[in-house]
Amino acid sequence: MRIAFLVAPEGTEQVELTEPWKAAENAGHEPVLVSTRSGEIQAFNHLDKADTFPVQEVVGEASADSFGGLVLPGGVANPDNLRMDEKAVAFVRDFFDRGLPVAAICHAPWTLIEADVVRGRTLTSWPSLRTDLGNAGATWVDEQVKICEGAPSTLVTSRKPDDLKAFCEAYLDVFAKKQQEQQERQG
Repeated sequence: MRIAFLVAPEGTEQVELTEPWKAAENAGHEPVLVSTRSGEIQAFNHLDKADTFPVQEVVGEASADSFGGLVLPGGVANPDNLRMDEKAVAFVRDFFDRGLPVAAICHAPWTLIEADVVRGRTLTSWPSLRTDLGNAGATWVDEQVKICEGAPSTLVTSRKPDDLKAFCEAYLDVFAKKQQEQQERQG
């Protein structure tokens, strides 16, 4: 399965990109780095610059229907930049419209708020997003991982880098179940 990892050109928390990416590769999936512009993205270790990573597809040219799911890494600046980009927000919303699973960690639910896809859902995040999520119509819980089944998409969320092991296991399980359902429908 191709899995989109949507990140801004700058501000992604590196470990929240690399650990889910490695988990996807180890499970036999094809992770694809999608950003708002071509070139490379600059990741961070909290506030310090870390590594750069090559962008494989650009929002606006990429389509949710060419992926089996979406992963949104955190970092404070990353989702803040993404939510200001109309094409990135539309790309996220398209996964929900198509009923594809989405996983978001740490501050990444800011982008989900902007896409208006959290209303009526229960999720977790970095604690400072609690009020924002509540104001957007979501119920916030302080849990390592929260899986919110629902129409049209299943949403997997986690709070922080310490939750990465559980986050990776949960999102891969949800994505695999969705892939199996699609294969069974296709016959």
